[in-house]
Amino acid sequence: MSIGKVGMYGGKFLPFPHLGHVYAMIKASTMVDELHVIVSHDTKHEEKLCEDGMIPHIPFTMRLRWWTQLTKELPHVQVHEVYEEQTGDFSDWVRGSRDIKKKVGKSIDTVFSSEHSYQPIFDQLYPKAKHILIDPDRAAYPISGTLFRKEGAIKHWDMIPKIIQPYFVKKVVVVGTESCGKSTIVKNLANLFNTSYVEEYGRTFYERLGGCERITIPEDYPEIAFEHKYHEKMQLQKANKVLFIDTEATVTQYFSQAYLGEQQPILNEIIKLQKYDLWLFLEPDVKWVNDGTRSFGEDDIRQTNNLLLKTLLDNHGIDYVAINGDYLQRLEKAINHVNELIGMEG
Repeated sequence: MSIGKVGMYGGKFLPFPHLGHVYAMIKASTMVDELHVIVSHDTKHEEKLCEDGMIPHIPFTMRLRWWTQLTKELPHVQVHEVYEEQTGDFSDWVRGSRDIKKKVGKSIDTVFSSEHSYQPIFDQLYPKAKHILIDPDRAAYPISGTLFRKEGAIKHWDMIPKIIQPYFVKKVVVVGTESCGKSTIVKNLANLFNTSYVEEYGRTFYERLGGCERITIPEDYPEIAFEHKYHEKMQLQKANKVLFIDTEATVTQYFSQAYLGEQQPILNEIIKLQKYDLWLFLEPDVKWVNDGTRSFGEDDIRQTNNLLLKTLLDNHGIDYVAINGDYLQRLEKAINHVNELIGMEG
């Protein structure tokens, strides 16, 4: 049975709505006929709060977007944004409440929070509304925005809603020329870190054609790059803290230059837009294996192509970690670099 008609649940939700917030929202939604979630924001104040934290400032538009996703199956829950300047003065609350009431457009008879200290504030701002506390001791979900900002997302991964987790997944891309073990190491790393991976789409593309030598055309490469990005997006939704990716647009550009002697301008634009947290570059010092789609097996050609790919990466200002040695050494080095990446957040 509803205890109120119009409820309000608000906050900065910085750096993002965590499961404690979601728990409070869902419980609140069962107590009123309609619930209004308010995302308050003051970018300058928020940036200061995040200055020394583990998570860079996230714009309020993303928090608004996440709340919209989290509440889309609840037709009686609406999400609003309200600018609320944070000077430390009580007048901030007064102005904020005035704007909240405008956005809601109805008389608010119930306000929800997890803070006992808000009672005297709400008594003044919403004198006719009941203040309902939800899990003030954080017993259901022992987490806070402050803890996330201090210790990072990875350490408290299970407290992040599934729809938000992809935003914080660390993306590790493995690059290199032909037959240097990219596919194998990507799959092995994904298994070891219990997560998903993205296969090299170019291989799939040319396997469908039956080969690539002498039949590749310029139009192939943008298609390969776009399809690869689509698979990245799909696998990102399934990833557990880290996603392993076999090649990217720079490698696709390398193959265009190696096979056709030309670059595709659109690939350079894709390279500028893509972002990865760690680049692992596999040196071609393992045995070359002909899988039916490879053409550059001679040692001098392998070294020339290796330099070509490194030059492309350097020209785009991409920092990478070079990995060499036998397959065991490569795997161990890669594991260490990934652990270091993840360890930066706890």
